[in-house]
Amino acid sequence: MKGPVRSLEVTYLLHATEDPERVSSAVAEMIAAGAPAQVDDLRGHYGNSISRVRIHLTGDDAQNAFDRIKSRLGGEQKAELVGNLGRYLDEHAALFLRFDKQRLVRGSLSLESADPVRVKVKPRPFLLGHDAVSFYANLLGK
Repeated sequence: MKGPVRSLEVTYLLHATEDPERVSSAVAEMIAAGAPAQVDDLRGHYGNSISRVRIHLTGDDAQNAFDRIKSRLGGEQKAELVGNLGRYLDEHAALFLRFDKQRLVRGSLSLESADPVRVKVKPRPFLLGHDAVSFYANLLGK
């Protein structure tokens, strides 16, 4: 069964000072999936090691991950998100969420933009209609 979410992509940066197992476990817990990650090794401004991690889910896996994230959002966060959906959408109706990585590792989900775990949600176009804000508001349960 295919839901209204077509794909979900999670990306984050992993710095040399962070424990990769703790962060990857927290992300896997957030999306309830053990999907394989694509890791690109980068170098920081001062030559420090940085990894860019990307997890791409489609179909039922993407829908399940979105449902998991939605269920972990607190009432205030969900209200903030629904009330300001226009700020979280792009021109292609993709929803962009940023969660604080450090709080995620400690077990909570918090919408933040500093040192984020980024989540990009793409809808199934034929279910979207003409109003992306209403579509996501309904998906999030207003």
